Amino acid sequence: MVVQRIIRSEMSLRGVKYQGLSDKLAEIGVSQTADNLRNKVNKGILGADLLLQILFVLKSRPLSAEMMAEVMAAGDSD
Repeated sequence: MVVQRIIRSEMSLRGVKYQGLSDKLAEIGVSQTADNLRNKVNKGILGADLLLQILFVLKSRPLSAEMMAEVMAAGDSD
């Protein structure tokens, strides 16, 4: 799943675990437990709003075709 790989990649680049992500989201008024985030990301069942909020709080790289291709290629080697 591309969304899962992008989020995990951005979390890894920044050294952020799910509890840290939960804390960062709480700072902008979004209430999600670490377990809830882990489940949503792993199952790929998060909405567009939450995806954008996650990318925002992680100060993610801009989404581009190149970035998505890089993340997908890295996932293929797993």
